[in-house]
Amino acid sequence: QVQLVESGGGLVQAGGSLRLSCAASGRTFRLYTVGWFRHVPGKERQFVAAISSSGGSTNYADSVKGRFTISRDIAMNTVYLQMNTLKPEDTAVYYCAVTLASAVVTSTREYLNWGQGTQVTVSS
Repeated sequence: QVQLVESGGGLVQAGGSLRLSCAASGRTFRLYTVGWFRHVPGKERQFVAAISSSGGSTNYADSVKGRFTISRDIAMNTVYLQMNTLKPEDTAVYYCAVTLASAVVTSTREYLNWGQGTQVTVSS
């Protein structure tokens, strides 16, 4: 079973950047599509971005297109989320998760293992 650990969150001013990392244990991580989601208390968990096992396909929520970039380093067993031009509405706990779906799916129901999350706070 793949275990996921997110890192890289923090406090940043609006317009700033952060890079989140999702580090995984196990050699099978390379077989999974990986997604990033975010959660604000009182709201449903929201899809942010996803990347296929090969890294050849990506998918983004409309709210982050052009600002966020998802990538993966297969050798390092890590997926990254580069977040630029951050806005206060990006404030949330960010989670990574894996799915065996070959497509870059957006539904939380498709994803199996989840990390513990990392807090991102964007001040205005």
